[in-house]
Amino acid sequence: MRKILFTSGIVLAFLGYAFFSISDACSKGLAGRLDPFEVAFFGGVFGLLIVPLLKRPNESYRALVLSSHPWLWLVRAAAVFVATAGSVEAFMLLPMPEALSLMFLMPFFVTIVSVLFLKEQVTGWAWLSVLLGFAGVMIVLRPGVKALQFGHLCAIVVAMASAVSVIAYRFAGKETSRLTLYGSSLCGPLVGDGILMVQHFVVPHGVNEWLLLFGYGFLAAAGQLLLMLAASIAPANRVALPQYSQMAWIVAFSYFIFNQPVDMWDGIGIAVVTLSGMLNWLRQKIRFEKMLHRGWWWRRKPTPEVIAATPAAVITPPLEDKPHE
Repeated sequence: MRKILFTSGIVLAFLGYAFFSISDACSKGLAGRLDPFEVAFFGGVFGLLIVPLLKRPNESYRALVLSSHPWLWLVRAAAVFVATAGSVEAFMLLPMPEALSLMFLMPFFVTIVSVLFLKEQVTGWAWLSVLLGFAGVMIVLRPGVKALQFGHLCAIVVAMASAVSVIAYRFAGKETSRLTLYGSSLCGPLVGDGILMVQHFVVPHGVNEWLLLFGYGFLAAAGQLLLMLAASIAPANRVALPQYSQMAWIVAFSYFIFNQPVDMWDGIGIAVVTLSGMLNWLRQKIRFEKMLHRGWWWRRKPTPEVIAATPAAVITPPLEDKPHE
């Protein structure tokens, strides 16, 4: 039974990351048509559609904006605002694999924050995987050989903002409801991007633009919901591993839809970035197996290594308020 649940969790995670990839492709499809802030704003609007699925029967919709940790809520809202706006801009300006490989620097920034500001110990395994990922990104960028653009800066800012968001998730604690956590991820883009889009706002033209906007916002929200479902029935390290399937989707979209094939060096860099994630996953798999054997892994507070290896959408209260069996 446990094996079936774990398998189901992994399948849901793969599907969730596929939704994220399609969402990113939709945002790139709007390049040159709409302002990035407007796209990010409508992402928040269509993300409202899954709120009823997250709300518990006895829970008020006010939980979207009312938190027992208001400062953490605000930090996360600001971080998600920066990450959404930056990711739309990066995907619009850069080839998709290049943008995503830079965003995969998030574990590097999580580890740095954990060591410098939280004074926590990080193992050699974590440092090795992070440095390997950084090397992969450098291969993709090839500073001095390839001209760096504003899109590269946006992608790096996305990685930094995502790291802040993940750290805020951790400090929010398990007592924070998933509706509150999701509310901060909605209000950031709705308020921040809503203000910044005013100057360049244009009404989307035609069904095609509206479909792309809907695909961007709703699929991103649906992907987050699927990851929450996956995390409720499988350990976080199992749910985190399929994240790297995003790169396969992105490479395919870049080649077949946007006519931007990956060159040899980009391919090598992407492979190194993926290898770094696999290395971190292997370390966490071994650790989680030991915890599972002891029967208490679900009660343990996530360490910096777990946080660095786990997407923000996974570090949320499970959909069922009970431990795994």
